[in-house]
Amino acid sequence: MYQYTPFDKQFVQLRATQYRDQLTRWQAGDLSEDAFKPLRLQNGWYVQRFAPMLRVAVPYGELSSPQLRALATIARDYDHKDLTAMDTSNAGLSDVAMLPDHCAHFTTRQNVQFNWIPLSKSADVMDLLASVSMHGIQTSGNCIRNITTDAFAGIAPDEVADPRPYCEIIRQWSTLHPEFAFLPRKFKIAISGGTEDRAATGWHDVGLRLLRSVDGDIGFQVSVGGGMGRTPVIGTVLKTFLPANQIMNYLEAVVRVYNRWGRRDNIYKARIKILVKALGATYIEEVNQEFEDIVLKDGAKHTITDAEFARVSAMFTAADRRCDQLSAEKKISSILSAAASDDTEFSQWLIHNVRSHKNPDLRAVTLSFKRFGFAPGDASAKQLDAAADLAERFSSGEVRVTHAQNLVLPWVRCDELPELWRAARALGLAKPNVGLLTDMIACPGGDFCSLANARSLPLASLIANRYKDLDELDDIGPIDLHISGCINSCGHHHSGHIGILGIDKDGQEWYQVTLGGSDGTRLSGIPTPGKVIGPAFAADEVVDVIDALITTYSGQRLAGEYFIQTLKRIGHDPFKASANAVRTSTNRSKPATAHDAPPTATSTA
Repeated sequence: MYQYTPFDKQFVQLRATQYRDQLTRWQAGDLSEDAFKPLRLQNGWYVQRFAPMLRVAVPYGELSSPQLRALATIARDYDHKDLTAMDTSNAGLSDVAMLPDHCAHFTTRQNVQFNWIPLSKSADVMDLLASVSMHGIQTSGNCIRNITTDAFAGIAPDEVADPRPYCEIIRQWSTLHPEFAFLPRKFKIAISGGTEDRAATGWHDVGLRLLRSVDGDIGFQVSVGGGMGRTPVIGTVLKTFLPANQIMNYLEAVVRVYNRWGRRDNIYKARIKILVKALGATYIEEVNQEFEDIVLKDGAKHTITDAEFARVSAMFTAADRRCDQLSAEKKISSILSAAASDDTEFSQWLIHNVRSHKNPDLRAVTLSFKRFGFAPGDASAKQLDAAADLAERFSSGEVRVTHAQNLVLPWVRCDELPELWRAARALGLAKPNVGLLTDMIACPGGDFCSLANARSLPLASLIANRYKDLDELDDIGPIDLHISGCINSCGHHHSGHIGILGIDKDGQEWYQVTLGGSDGTRLSGIPTPGKVIGPAFAADEVVDVIDALITTYSGQRLAGEYFIQTLKRIGHDPFKASANAVRTSTNRSKPATAHDAPPTATSTA
């Protein structure tokens, strides 16, 4: 993984020192709340429903074991609810008491969040993060946010080129770019290096797909204007093949035109997707003219030189973890034979949680953070420390945060898979459900977020409880289930095969269901927003709705067909009818809310 240079480390430490000074002046009354707010946001500090929330940057998802241990220390020592300091007038005290603390939360943008750290301790946390080259820069505000990529970058067999060096170069270019420090709205970039788009690039403000030309040259397909929220849009392709060394010059043109014409008078119309849709071909023409001016008139100052690319690429050396004895094929054959006669769960884990690797001696293993009793993506302090131990024992001290809120060990030897499985199972991190129904994406929702209309976590808990049987999950097959607590779509409900959106209906929590969304992977097909299947459902109807959808699929699928494939073949109507039948059968006189469902409590054990 990338190693911060002395300059990088000094910069992060100076930023932490600067923040401590800002915090001290705010506490002393020398800095007003209005003046302090943008300064704390620049470092990832929000104020949410009950307490401050810290978002920690994890550029392109890579974490080292020392960084994991620092996150564990923050969870253990700083992430603690203080009920006496909270305004619980809009929620029962018992509800708040059940919410998890002493834990970190992995986000869909490969970042890490904490929900209970008081601002009085925030400078101490920033110092701790800086000690392991971490920070909250580019996690908030109207800037270019954390650059994301495929969690299997650099190791996937279908990879055209490793996207991580480009991610790092773009991160360095964008971190303090003076022209883009105050954009009309937040701006998100994703890069995919594989023939399969595992970075959901079509859903981003800028999506970059690495390609190889017929002559063997590396370049990017550039799409612009994707996004979720109130107006789900798939990005428009501006360049089918841009030479890779020109990517920053072209990004400069893309963002410069957005900065020039993007709306600042209406937050709901400020994202670049609105501008691209409004201007159409005019936007594309202006970007290409701007790019031409940058190259011809400004000297293409941000062209990536061979020397710079080599310097950054050298930071991403592959781990040397070769198997010493039998070939990888024989080892895997032996492991599978043992699994068939010994442990069905281990066999399922090999199928769902273990992926092939560029190096035939190695595998990439996903640790599942989707366990009943835990909010999706939550990790306790103990589990973070344990994940660091697993990374050191089995993965050269490296993990990756995934778009689906899990962790990947990217450098696992084939012959160590049984030992890793036993260790991960003892920690509750080996559930063989990756890619299946209970491997759901969910935002924190109304339990934490002041923007949410409804709670997400209780629904996730109810669904996880209903589908605990591993054989049933395995039979149902891959399904992307995504839950958002509001239209801001932090749970990416638009791209779920099944999407659930919390809405406010006469002051009550209801849930809208969509079908057929896609993030662009090979299974899902081209990126597509899901379609709403009818009026909203009450909280205690949602699990029955999921049941009805699964039952319809099971009765209609062909041999070997997955949920999304059956849906595309037979259309929405049969699914819509079965879901709406649930509403008819309940025939309630008043709406139920998510508060009727048991809250999700994260154990810190």
